[in-house]
Amino acid sequence: MIAYLTANQLTVGIVLGVVFGLLARLLLLRTDYRQYPTYPHGQIIHISLGVIAAALGAVAVPALLDKDYTAITFLTLAAQQFRDVRKMERETLTKLDEMELVSRGSTYIEGIAMVFEGRNYLVILTAFLTSLFAILTTWYWGALAGAVTLVMVHKLRSGKTVSHIASADIAEIRLEGPDLYVGDIYMMNVGLSADQELIIKRGLGIILTPNDANSKVTLANLGQRQAILYDMSTILGVFRDSGEPALVPLAKLDMEDGRLGVFLLPQEHNATKAVAVARNVPVLESAVRMPTEASVNTGKGAG
Repeated sequence: MIAYLTANQLTVGIVLGVVFGLLARLLLLRTDYRQYPTYPHGQIIHISLGVIAAALGAVAVPALLDKDYTAITFLTLAAQQFRDVRKMERETLTKLDEMELVSRGSTYIEGIAMVFEGRNYLVILTAFLTSLFAILTTWYWGALAGAVTLVMVHKLRSGKTVSHIASADIAEIRLEGPDLYVGDIYMMNVGLSADQELIIKRGLGIILTPNDANSKVTLANLGQRQAILYDMSTILGVFRDSGEPALVPLAKLDMEDGRLGVFLLPQEHNATKAVAVARNVPVLESAVRMPTEASVNTGKGAG
């Protein structure tokens, strides 16, 4: 067996690269509460793309060693295909969003589409490194390199959540006449008495307090706010139907200190779970802002 592996080092390297690349894609593929990608057909599509990406990464190593540099142009073609995947995911999710009682929002959709594209590149990198070490050294070093890369991929699977940028606390829902407040943050005007009674009975409020100036600007982003509303409504449910604007979940800022008030009417009225959900909402890459890093704030551009 060892003799066979040594004699067929090139083939073994390519196979190891494809296997570890596919394992990386399976590690990154997860259908969660958002039910996307759908099971099983959506997952089949992404697994198939993962196999293609792994094969491209693994085959690139022998192509380079044989000085067949024209073969590398296939990686450019693959990059174009994966950009098309991103476009496909964006268009699909945008269409699906029209049918949601609480929408994801364009920022959330773009973030999901970006993730699906980026994960294919991680698969190529995993397959490439595994194949490289297996061919240049021996198969077990290739397997070790693949295992180390899988650990790195696992760490890159999840980004920051709201708990990294803000604290979340339950706040009292109250009505002052027709004016609805979450704590001391004004939310909206509720005119119908039936809606007021329903809000008092089933309403739930949370206040998110940003940790610093960067967090304050990130929470103020409309896309990040919509992501919070979507995740909370998806997990806790939402007590409304179409055509009921007074019952739509809302997220409003306190303009003085940047706190974010969140109001919703959940199917499951569980304050502890609501706080946990709010803290675990992903921070969208497109929503992140870092004004403190600007040269005028750091002093590097002064004068």
